[in-house]
Amino acid sequence: MMSRFSRCLVVIAGVLLAASLRLPLWRIALTAPQYPEGLGLQINAGTIAGATPQDLGNINELNHYIGMRPIDPGALPELRVLPWLLGGLAVLALIAAALGSRRLVAAWLGAVVLVGAAGLADLYRWSYAFGHDLDAQHAIIKMPGMVYQPPLIGTKQLLNFTASSWPAAGTWLAVAALLAGAVALVVSRHRVSAPSSAA
Repeated sequence: MMSRFSRCLVVIAGVLLAASLRLPLWRIALTAPQYPEGLGLQINAGTIAGATPQDLGNINELNHYIGMRPIDPGALPELRVLPWLLGGLAVLALIAAALGSRRLVAAWLGAVVLVGAAGLADLYRWSYAFGHDLDAQHAIIKMPGMVYQPPLIGTKQLLNFTASSWPAAGTWLAVAALLAGAVALVVSRHRVSAPSSAA
């Protein structure tokens, strides 16, 4: 069984993961001479929105010139699934804390890592598809061989735009939840192994 301290850490992990549902998980920013104030996208657990109310529409208008299809949050089924996954994992953390089960906490940690890795892979796949699968026939600006995929993490030049992509507050809360769960598991392991080592 886990100690009260370890259980508290797992509860905190569940609460942090639940809180990440209310915050942006990822941000993509675009700056250019004609847009000195910048344009931005923020990816939440359930949707993609502009950093300001006009940004998503402006980005879609710009993308039309290069033959990129519009960014339509409703066309991305993973955005409908992710809130349920994160919510389920948050509840699972609370159940693991209530039961004091190290095995359940370990399984929870593995599931969080898998969901995070799948999310990053999906974000890369999504940005790759939008940046490479262009409608050259209807594009107004045509540059053979040019692709418009923003970086997964970091900064990249795309024509006259500088694209930056970074984790946002929701992702950092999820990382903090993962760390809290890992610390709880390590602490509880030391408590379990202490009596046998003393003997």
